[in-house]
Amino acid sequence: MAKDEKAPEGDAPKKGGRRKLIIIIVAAVLLLGGGGGGAFMLLKGGSSEETAAPAPEPGAVVSLDPVTINLADSHYLKVGIALQATATAHEEPDGSKALNLAIDQYTNVEVSELQTAEGRAKLKEELTEKIKEAYEQEVMAIYYTTFVTQ
Repeated sequence: MAKDEKAPEGDAPKKGGRRKLIIIIVAAVLLLGGGGGGAFMLLKGGSSEETAAPAPEPGAVVSLDPVTINLADSHYLKVGIALQATATAHEEPDGSKALNLAIDQYTNVEVSELQTAEGRAKLKEELTEKIKEAYEQEVMAIYYTTFVTQ
């Protein structure tokens, strides 16, 4: 019986060694898999930026005459806009669409919204997107040449 009692003790360290080996292998696989996944995501992110359409090249800048727009609470905004056309634009953009969109954008806006940089930036961004759409992406940006509130 003494031999039988020692045999299970001899097997116990082997089972514990196997468990440690399995744990180490699983940990290594997880680390390598995580590192590989992270590298894949980084490389994938870089390649999508490379395949994105290049930014349009700037073309002519067309300045429009300033217009006065009624704001809320009997206030006024005098705004002048310049349109930055793309180099691929067929002709210089006619400003009538842009002025109409500007009037629609700013009519009845609160003066307090135009007095903060964030408010002006938000309204300008919205107006820029509307103008880009109206000019079928032949205008890439707008610039304020005049911006006076009263």
